Amino acid sequence: MNRLLIMLSLGLAPAAAIAQPPADAPLIVIDPGHGGANTGAPGAEPGVYEKRETLAMARCVAERLRAAGFRVALTRERDEYVSLRDRVRRAHALGADRFVSIHFNATERHDQRGYETYVLTPEAIEVDAPALRYDDGPARAGVDRRTAALLDDVERSLALPASAALALRVQRALRSVRGPEGDRGVRQDAMHVLLGLTMPAVLVEVGFLDHPIEGPQLRRPDTRAAICEALASAMAGP
Repeated sequence: MNRLLIMLSLGLAPAAAIAQPPADAPLIVIDPGHGGANTGAPGAEPGVYEKRETLAMARCVAERLRAAGFRVALTRERDEYVSLRDRVRRAHALGADRFVSIHFNATERHDQRGYETYVLTPEAIEVDAPALRYDDGPARAGVDRRTAALLDDVERSLALPASAALALRVQRALRSVRGPEGDRGVRQDAMHVLLGLTMPAVLVEVGFLDHPIEGPQLRRPDTRAAICEALASAMAGP
């Protein structure tokens, strides 16, 4: 059982249990989707936008993880635009052990519900990642660009099983609090923000913010808290 689950099962106040994560603790980078002029999906309610919901959720999850002894960094700390490449660069510069991008969904007809988690496909690494790898990969002192690119591709491929395991944990955690009806499963796609990363990485769509019923439910304090705890537990897993 991971540290976060142990603390929660004992009814401990996480913030009081661990004040400062140790320097060698795993580093989890959380990516709150969108930001600034890039508002993301509109909510079912006036004035609600994805960029605010992702940041609020990321802050909540980060607090839980830090309290459980993990080091955590966000790709943005406030309502500002951060390019996808800069998010990737930040994760590499920090030496992230895993990366989770948080999003909320929407459709043109506002009639979809549920949650889903994405990982890269092996094909995306072969076809799409080369366009990004020179700029976005981790720094490799004393290695020429072509060799660095090959090493990046190897690391991406090696990270795929861990990414798939992380995605499955996230999906199962959401299912535990949101129920099976909205489970849209773990999916594979060439998500741009994931392409440049060489560590285990996933993108989670927490729910449909624009749905007239699900959207307001996602913003209820009790629902937010439950989702936050579920995501933190999944990210804290092995």
